[in-house]
Amino acid sequence: MKRLFSILAIAGFMAFGTINATTNANTASTAVATTIQDDAAAAADDATAADETFTQNVKKRFIEGGPFFMGIVLLCLILGLAIAIERIIFLNLSTTNSKKLIGNVEDALQSGGVEAAKEVCRNTKGPVASIFYQGLDRVDEGLDSAEKAVVAYGGVQMGQLEKNVSWISLFIALAPMLGFMGTVLGMIDAFDRIEAAGDMQPSLVARGIKIALLTTVFGLIVAIILQIFYNYIIAKIDSIVNDMEDASISLMDLLVRNKK
Repeated sequence: MKRLFSILAIAGFMAFGTINATTNANTASTAVATTIQDDAAAAADDATAADETFTQNVKKRFIEGGPFFMGIVLLCLILGLAIAIERIIFLNLSTTNSKKLIGNVEDALQSGGVEAAKEVCRNTKGPVASIFYQGLDRVDEGLDSAEKAVVAYGGVQMGQLEKNVSWISLFIALAPMLGFMGTVLGMIDAFDRIEAAGDMQPSLVARGIKIALLTTVFGLIVAIILQIFYNYIIAKIDSIVNDMEDASISLMDLLVRNKK
């Protein structure tokens, strides 16, 4: 009987311990899950706050830099980006599959003559097709006239490709120069405050130095952004010009073979 009571007591203690352990484990799991959720929510809130702070910081720093110089720097960025985007679109539309065009012109010359080849060029967009058309239009006057027409019109097309690119280089140079001018004026303002107060205190010069640094930073940022677009545009122009030159040589070879 005592043995039975002992067994029942041990079983009861074990069951009670198991229940407590399970309860504690569930409580701990719930607490951990709650903590993780709270941490995740806090991290999300911190990220949102950081984003808002960055945007607000940019606006605040821009305003602190002074409306005159910062406004001109911003105008340089807007105009430079507008010209760069227009040039990129124009250059992408000016890209032609020269090998395909040369093959089509050669087939047209063999099947329908010069007029058929000119029709192919009229129906093809891009500077290469325009150069081909000018050369084919002068081929009746001789190969020398056709070559001169190709060279002359190639220069015209190159000028069209490079149109307004010099303005981007102007804004690239102008933005940091305006920033440096703002730097000089900010330092002058700082020294004026020192002179007026007759004492060298950080609070007197902090505003002028801040303006000086902010105008320089924004000017350099604008110049860097526009420089990236400028380099891409120059590389694209060089690629199209090289393609025009190679295609022009191929056209003259084609005309020579066709004359024979």
